[in-house]
Amino acid sequence: MTLWRIRATVDDRPGYLSVLTASLALRGVNILAVQVHTTEAGAVDDFLVDAPETLGEADLLAAVEKGRGRNCWVARSEARGLVDQPTRVLGLATRLVRDPDATGEALRALLGAETVTWRPLPVVAAGAPTAGVDGTRMRLGDGAGGSFDLARVAPDFTPAEYARAQALVELATTVVRRAAEQVTLVLLDGSEMVVRPAGPDDLPAVLALHERCSARSLHRRYLSGAGRPSPERVRRLLDPAWGTTLVAVETDPAGSAESVVAMANLLGEGDQAEAALLVADDRQRRGLGGALLRRLVARADRAGYAALELHVHTGNTPMLRTLHRLGRPMRLDRDGPMVTVTLPLDPRPSPART
Repeated sequence: MTLWRIRATVDDRPGYLSVLTASLALRGVNILAVQVHTTEAGAVDDFLVDAPETLGEADLLAAVEKGRGRNCWVARSEARGLVDQPTRVLGLATRLVRDPDATGEALRALLGAETVTWRPLPVVAAGAPTAGVDGTRMRLGDGAGGSFDLARVAPDFTPAEYARAQALVELATTVVRRAAEQVTLVLLDGSEMVVRPAGPDDLPAVLALHERCSARSLHRRYLSGAGRPSPERVRRLLDPAWGTTLVAVETDPAGSAESVVAMANLLGEGDQAEAALLVADDRQRRGLGGALLRRLVARADRAGYAALELHVHTGNTPMLRTLHRLGRPMRLDRDGPMVTVTLPLDPRPSPART
């Protein structure tokens, strides 16, 4: 088996790809995989092929040209090329989740670039080259600041490759930003836990938190006697359209498993935001609720909301006490067994609500 990679531009017209594949088949070339990159010049077809050992680069170039392909590039490949593209990209994404500092190496592996250079000058800076592709060079914006310059001898980069590379860079940026937002809390009893932004992947652990909570705690959080919320409702809370959700995570003594012991929601609507907390029964009265509430207030302040509201049952004395300990002006409006607590904030223009 002799593996080759072939890349050629073909007119995006019915039957033209079949002409090219037929030309390769006449020479005993077996196509193992193909990717199609749409460009302004036509469809760029990227083949991984198994060719007879008697065929060389010149023979493959001639076969492509006879099959109406143009701008052809041919290079020997290795067995690792047999891994399909989605599997390769998922593997690189997994690596970046574990080590976002490996972005340059991931880009090199994804695109076969000879050089990957990070520069402190962002693509939006005055005088900086714009992001995009220019032949065998590519420039990517780095969400954390700066930019990546990539280069290879051949073939030319395509818009599809640029989109894949930018997605990897954005993934690494998200991982770094999430780690930066993570804090370790030391509670009143000396125990430690991590507070971080939640995401859809936290759904199983947050559902387990609801299973651990008593009916009283769930009633205080959701203000109804309906019991536990549906998984779909919890999923929406973890990924709100406007606002954010924080989770407090505790690791077992062996460091092998994590459990979510509290959830804090900040949901925005217009100029106001609403906050709510759920803390596992065995983690209450340790200062965790107050620490989470202070973080929600700070996030609502930064996002530019005019006020923060909490709906509290009159019998929820611990929450009312926690609110008073914030030391901020607040208004209490009673309606039967419910109290609406409104904390005025300092409204500031915000480019994006968090």
